[in-house]
Amino acid sequence: MGSHRQIRRRRVPGIRGLVLSARDMLILAGCVLGLVTAWLVYAASVPANGPPAYGQDAAATKTLTDSPRPQATSSPTRDPAGSGSGLAPLGQPVPAEVPQSTPQGPVASVPQRITYPAAGMDVVVHPLVLDNSAAESRSIVPPETMDGYWLTPFGTPGVGSENTTYVIGHSWEGRDAPFNRLSSAAVPGDMLTVATETGVLTYTVDSVTTYTKSTLKDSPVWDAVPNRLVLISCYTEDPWGKNIVVVATPARGP
Repeated sequence: MGSHRQIRRRRVPGIRGLVLSARDMLILAGCVLGLVTAWLVYAASVPANGPPAYGQDAAATKTLTDSPRPQATSSPTRDPAGSGSGLAPLGQPVPAEVPQSTPQGPVASVPQRITYPAAGMDVVVHPLVLDNSAAESRSIVPPETMDGYWLTPFGTPGVGSENTTYVIGHSWEGRDAPFNRLSSAAVPGDMLTVATETGVLTYTVDSVTTYTKSTLKDSPVWDAVPNRLVLISCYTEDPWGKNIVVVATPARGP
């Protein structure tokens, strides 16, 4: 029997068993494809402004994103509905503030005293009740005193006045009476005050006019003008033929 020569194989350094079979490659490809698909689905479901906060519904996030953007305002505005937040709801127009339409001051009430410094006049005012005939004819004669008399069928001075307030008084010949001075000292622009049951009102004189006694009853003096004050007396230079009429309106604030 002959002998055989033994051939020794040289070892190649490295790790055996790393070669993947076709089956292993197919499984690996499937896993990678699944991961990529899951990432794409997740990215598509997240809004552009980031994921919803913890506890927030995804549907609510979509509603906020898709709703129209409210118009910007320069500063916070008060909530007219009084919701308690102090601000008007976003996206709703804010109504302009309503100006104050009711004048401030004492409520209309009975006049008690007139003080007219420029005319040296400070008189007590009494109510004068007229019958229908006197009120309609404007033929009115006050009591023979130096005081003033308020014509009750017409207006009262103050907030809520619905007609002109008329105060009349006698001028006296040969005596220094308060109403005499309307003829000599009253001029437009003067200030006077009327004390009433509810407070004191300040007026500015708009006009000082003389009328003949026959034309006064048909003059614009008797037009119903709320908040207007009219003082009437005899004109001292012709007490039997003419009247002096001072028209005043509430003074404007500063």
